[in-house]
Amino acid sequence: MARRSRAELAEYKRAPSGDTGRVLMSVPRPATGDLAASASRAEPESAYAWTRLFVALTLSAIGGVGMWSVIVALPAVQAEFGVARSAATLPYTATMICFGLGAILTGRLSDRVGIMRPVVAGAVSLGVGYALASQATTLWQFILTQGLIVGVAGSVTFAPLVADTSLWFTRRRGIAVAIIASGSYLAGTIWPPVVQYFIQAQGWRRTYVGIAIFCVVTMLPLSLVLRRRSPLTGTVTASASTGAGSWPLRPLGMSPAALQTVLVIAGLSCCVAMSMPQVHIVAYSADLGHGAARGAQMLSLMLAGGIVSRLVSGWVCDRIGGRRTLLLGSSLQALALVLFLPFDGLASLYVVSALFGLFQGGIVPSYAVIIREFFPPSEAGLRVSTVLTATVFGMALGGWMTGMIFDLTGSYQAAFVNGILWNLLNIGIAVGLLRQPGRPVQEAWR
Repeated sequence: MARRSRAELAEYKRAPSGDTGRVLMSVPRPATGDLAASASRAEPESAYAWTRLFVALTLSAIGGVGMWSVIVALPAVQAEFGVARSAATLPYTATMICFGLGAILTGRLSDRVGIMRPVVAGAVSLGVGYALASQATTLWQFILTQGLIVGVAGSVTFAPLVADTSLWFTRRRGIAVAIIASGSYLAGTIWPPVVQYFIQAQGWRRTYVGIAIFCVVTMLPLSLVLRRRSPLTGTVTASASTGAGSWPLRPLGMSPAALQTVLVIAGLSCCVAMSMPQVHIVAYSADLGHGAARGAQMLSLMLAGGIVSRLVSGWVCDRIGGRRTLLLGSSLQALALVLFLPFDGLASLYVVSALFGLFQGGIVPSYAVIIREFFPPSEAGLRVSTVLTATVFGMALGGWMTGMIFDLTGSYQAAFVNGILWNLLNIGIAVGLLRQPGRPVQEAWR
């Protein structure tokens, strides 16, 4: 605990026994001078909060390279190590698993020490991981460095940054979370063509060394902007039907663990459905005779639509809340999945792919908003990271499940139906959350 002034300790001693916690958690704001200006700049919704948001977005776009570089390098790595395609995909699988598990660890760490130190550690680890991966002499060495180092290091730039950003906004939390959650889509838009260009020009090993240097040189200075802790973690009060200064013991009529579990299942199910077009649209387009290049364009269209969707849904979320935004996004995603069944022409696939991107982008950020509406800020890092990790695992599970269904049936039609069924599970959870009693806790700060 930070050192207290004599005046604060005296106030603590004079306070009634039931109010001592409130006194210790409140930090009087200086009335004049530079300290008052500094406190003002550090408030939620302030200019500093918005600056911090866009710095975090940049860090997310840079740190997200780990998820995309391994996909682009796959053919070159496969050729150099002389392995089958299934073996060559193992680095990606290891990266996604470690990315998800790493987010939970780094999210919990950020709850304790703030986000800056995990981001600094992630930047250095990305540099070390890419440097070591560039020197791998066997596929297993490449898998270990790519997964255990790059995957874990990159995880801090997604879920933990989303959770930290949510602590700097109250009235505009939806749009802020939507902006930072777009970092992974920005990474997917920017990095693949850049990495592909340098692999063709310099080879994958030199490209990995270049990525290592770039991550360290750019991310370390940017991380210094995140050195302040959010005032919501120490000075926040809650004013709602639950009573001032308290958070509900049974959010939405459930225990905290039960609500967390429900959100994890929701995140898993929506992303199993979401993964079907995103992971397999290129192969689906090729199977239909449209060509893989057309499928890649459809994927880019989805990701671009996803960015727009996340921003719009963030604006909507600030007006209707996280639960209604989840239901709206999930219902629209189900509609887009249904449209894939009857329409398989080239022009119609472009249209449906664009619609899918525009419909689904707001689902994942809504989970972070729901958590911030019903859980204390001190738990945001762990809880948000846990749910967003479930979405990552959902993408991995859905991608594998779709491939298995295709192998069994020789068609993607059954895979689309499978995705729709998982989407219906998510819709059912969203409806159930809306029917539960309880209102979001309204936060304020002193």
